Amino acid sequence: MSSDPFASPDPPFDAPDTPLAGTAPPPKSAVKFTRAAALWVSLVLGFLILIVLLVFIAQNTASAEFAFLGWHWSLPLGVAILFAAVAGGLLTVAVGAVRIFQLRRAAKKNLRAGL
Repeated sequence: MSSDPFASPDPPFDAPDTPLAGTAPPPKSAVKFTRAAALWVSLVLGFLILIVLLVFIAQNTASAEFAFLGWHWSLPLGVAILFAAVAGGLLTVAVGAVRIFQLRRAAKKNLRAGL
């Protein structure tokens, strides 16, 4: 026998793992993926990419000669490749922006025609 006068003589009841008949199961998670969470994930991924790029540039410091339309210059190889990647990304964004503008313009035109 226990010396605690407030102790219950019966063991505590453990709830079953399965819900009772006629009751809805509890929701899996009340917390959803938010914009703030997406922002944090993208910031972490962005910093990881920057670290990889920094290591790439630090390991490719040999100077390379470049010529384009009569211009001649030299840059570290890592910087030149990074510059080419950034220029390609900006070109892709520009083409995508033009396409989005075209689609918005067509959608507005179709919306006005339907009225």
